[in-house]
Amino acid sequence: MVIALIGLFAFPLFANNYLLLIAGQILIYMIAVTGVNVLVGYTGLMSLGHGAFFAVGAYTAVIAHNAVENLFPLITLALSAGVAALFGLLFGLPSLRVKGLYLAVATLSANFIILFLIRQDWAAPWTGGRQGIETPNAVIFGWELASNTAKYYLIAPVFVVFVLFAQNLFRTRFGRALIAIRDNDHSAEILGISLYAYKLKSFAISAAYCGAAGALWSYFFPAILPEDFSLNMSITLVVCLIAGGMGRTLGPLFGTLLILLIPEILKIISGVFTGGDGNALIHFSSIRDIVFGLLIILFLIFEPMGLVSIWDRFWRFVARWPFSK
Repeated sequence: MVIALIGLFAFPLFANNYLLLIAGQILIYMIAVTGVNVLVGYTGLMSLGHGAFFAVGAYTAVIAHNAVENLFPLITLALSAGVAALFGLLFGLPSLRVKGLYLAVATLSANFIILFLIRQDWAAPWTGGRQGIETPNAVIFGWELASNTAKYYLIAPVFVVFVLFAQNLFRTRFGRALIAIRDNDHSAEILGISLYAYKLKSFAISAAYCGAAGALWSYFFPAILPEDFSLNMSITLVVCLIAGGMGRTLGPLFGTLLILLIPEILKIISGVFTGGDGNALIHFSSIRDIVFGLLIILFLIFEPMGLVSIWDRFWRFVARWPFSK
């Protein structure tokens, strides 16, 4: 952990702007996927609407900054997380009656409803409507975080706090109750666990993570559009979790790295094969998408438990040989 933290905070010293852009995006996604893991991995409730909660956090941050100039970023994060949590409670109500595929379809409505409201003309003064809206830079004690390096150092500590909170959450009575609901909700109810209360709280915490990630997203990019938070984002969050491994703290981290870095690696490879020719890159981009899809399918076939399973096997191997007595 110490080595990882040193690498995390020393990374900007050796990275250019492009790498910082990719790294910042990955860290923001890791926060959101960790939130999805609270609901899907630990509570066992499927959701395809977390891209909408991401959008709520992003637009809440922009609206708050437009209302109060130079608002302290931590206040914005808390506000965005709180508003997203309220939306999570609202769209989590179907979990009291349905689960599985039916719940996934029910939460899917969050994407369409929230993005529909954002695009409306009456909401344009606050959200920018279909044209999107410019986002402000975070300001800390008079220092404007305008560079990618400064923005990265805002995101990285928040990422560490949110991941550690999730790690310790499931060592508490509340976290163990969520795991009991995932394993067998009927047995959990017999033990005195209120399914209604804990499911809604899980939805709220999960949505709050995405809301905070959305606020960081608005700080990180110069503008946001409704299309940034489409159904594709919700699916990407779930795919990152599945690829990394559900119900484990490291799962969202590994999965996000895999899913977000593969397109960048394929982009570099395509540039090498095409020599940077624009027309060739256009034709190669479709092949790149096909390769990306095939890699994900093959990975899920041969490693359905996610990257965290490979991580566990590696350390078991290290423990057995050649260091074991």
